[in-house]
Amino acid sequence: MDKKKVAVPLVCHGHSRPVVDLFYSPVTPDGFFLISASKDSTPMLRNGETGDWIGTFEGHKGAVWSCCLDTNALRAASASADFSAKLWDALTGDELHSFDHKHIVRACAFSEDTHLLLTGGFEKLLRIFDLNRPDAPPREVEKSPGSIRTVAWLHSDQTILSSCSDSGGVRLWDMRSGKIVNTLETKSPVTSAEVSKDGRYITTADGSSVKFWDANHFGLVKSYDMPCTVESASLEPKFGNKFIAGGEDMWIRLYDFNSGEEIGCNKGHHGPVHCVRFSPGGESYASGSEDGTVRIWQTLTGTTSQKDSPAPVGNGPNKQLSAVEVASKMEDLHVKD
Repeated sequence: MDKKKVAVPLVCHGHSRPVVDLFYSPVTPDGFFLISASKDSTPMLRNGETGDWIGTFEGHKGAVWSCCLDTNALRAASASADFSAKLWDALTGDELHSFDHKHIVRACAFSEDTHLLLTGGFEKLLRIFDLNRPDAPPREVEKSPGSIRTVAWLHSDQTILSSCSDSGGVRLWDMRSGKIVNTLETKSPVTSAEVSKDGRYITTADGSSVKFWDANHFGLVKSYDMPCTVESASLEPKFGNKFIAGGEDMWIRLYDFNSGEEIGCNKGHHGPVHCVRFSPGGESYASGSEDGTVRIWQTLTGTTSQKDSPAPVGNGPNKQLSAVEVASKMEDLHVKD
């Protein structure tokens, strides 16, 4: 094997179908959390550091394509093929509200101030729901040129971005006017778009390319060709000096941001990688795959264990849970048997 040291990940079981989206919360007083979306219709919440399963959100009747947590990790949201987006209490697992749509919902995102929920999907329409008035009709933003694949907020909730499943580019919308003010041009549809923690960069994956854009002036900063079609990419949040990418060849690759040199390459998944995300402190990163597992990798290549957890570890609903900081809050969590 000519690859560099192979790290052994924490393996998180529990989903019965492909994992298609991952989202880390910021660091909270109770630690940080990881939520995963799967085609099995049940988003799962985990301890972001250990991968220990905390609970499952039950209520969707179709594949869940997107999931997110608010800034304080107190609420979760999910977007589903059952023509709905749902808002959840992340402490109890209770469904707080279901937002009806007229077609498949592919993407959702909380605003930075946590008061708004942005959704997009097959209707080619961006909707903004006021979470303080969940029964009120949403604000609808000018029709997107195609079926919406990704959404995100930036500029302190003054700008939203979206990409389409069937056409290239990332469109940036001004919240005040509701109009497209800029487009980041790509050859292929953008399957992943992430705004960096410091707000400086937008990281996109399109085709076999990972690109970094200036989030304020929208110029292309760097573009790197990948060895295969990549579906997702994420920039290390603390120093911004590394990024990860995952795609159809089942490997998760770690690269130097400045040179594009591959500095790590990890395999463990048994199917294409659909999503990769760095933890909020950059010390680890997670990947979700067609094989139904979430794997958490140490950023330092070759590290094989995490804290007291032997690796690999199966962290799923049927495993005995280890103690987590939020255990006292989770007593009433609705979980799958």
